[in-house]
Amino acid sequence: MYARSTTVHGDPRAVGTGSAYVRSESMPALRQMAGCVGLSMLAQPDSGRCIVTTSWRDDAALSASREGVRPHLERTAAALGGRPEVEEWEVAAMHRVTESHGSCSRVTWLRTEPDAVQRAVDAVRLSLMPKLDDLPGFCSVSVMVRREDGLAVSAVSYDSWADLHRSTEGAREFREDFAPARGIDAVDTADFDLVLAHLAVPETI
Repeated sequence: MYARSTTVHGDPRAVGTGSAYVRSESMPALRQMAGCVGLSMLAQPDSGRCIVTTSWRDDAALSASREGVRPHLERTAAALGGRPEVEEWEVAAMHRVTESHGSCSRVTWLRTEPDAVQRAVDAVRLSLMPKLDDLPGFCSVSVMVRREDGLAVSAVSYDSWADLHRSTEGAREFREDFAPARGIDAVDTADFDLVLAHLAVPETI
């Protein structure tokens, strides 16, 4: 499966109304497009940074939707008080341990050599995911990649902010010790409210 993420560095005062717009206007319209199977939204109320992600059945559906989604993305960004930064990804891994979608997520952006992206995905799948299963409040983890650019992004969701904060030391060890030892640089990390969780990506583990 594939995904399109739209990042908006918006107005913190617009996060509430912008989220409502995504829920009532953007999501129904996008879900009606051929090949679209879901949508999720992450938000930082204090900074106004939001990420809206749509999932697509295959690469052909993702490509065919580019022009059609453009006005929706622009209106969504306007509702959030910013400009859209759009990126397209392959969904490389998805793992859930509970039917709960959680209330918050930690997102980590990773970079490696283009020919090492699959090795980075395998490292997350084989070494990180089993540890996540044992964490209190852990709900799900997903990994998306752009192989040609050597980029990956992981999102780990938890039932509560208390659960997410308890995982902070393990996340730091992954970024500072585990990933660099495998030639992976963690270039950014951020925590978000999980506003909408309807990405509908099937389990891959």
